[in-house]
Amino acid sequence: MWQMLRIFFVSMIVCICGPASAQDWSTRPGDTLLSQVETQDLINGQTLTYYDDGQSKFSVGGAYSYTYANSGGTAFGRFEVGEDGKVCIAFANGFARCDRFVQNRGRLVMLTEKGERFPIRPE
Repeated sequence: MWQMLRIFFVSMIVCICGPASAQDWSTRPGDTLLSQVETQDLINGQTLTYYDDGQSKFSVGGAYSYTYANSGGTAFGRFEVGEDGKVCIAFANGFARCDRFVQNRGRLVMLTEKGERFPIRPE
């Protein structure tokens, strides 16, 4: 059962985040996109906290969870970091998305495919 779910999640990531879905990521002047290695170093085994107190947890084995602020629940899934530094997440509920991380003036920011920007609170 878990093997089938793993295959499904990986397939979703490949389909949604493959080369055919190139985005400009709505970068701004001063944004520096993180590479694959920089992104892996940033997220593997880490929890990132946003200014609304939501938290993204990236486990070393590829498990992902996002805990919403104000006791809003938790969403679970799997993540992969692409060669271009793009982080694609396949959620257990069937939803999937890809994000990028940038540095801008000493601040770390997550960019979504939709062009949203979420600054990450420093630890």
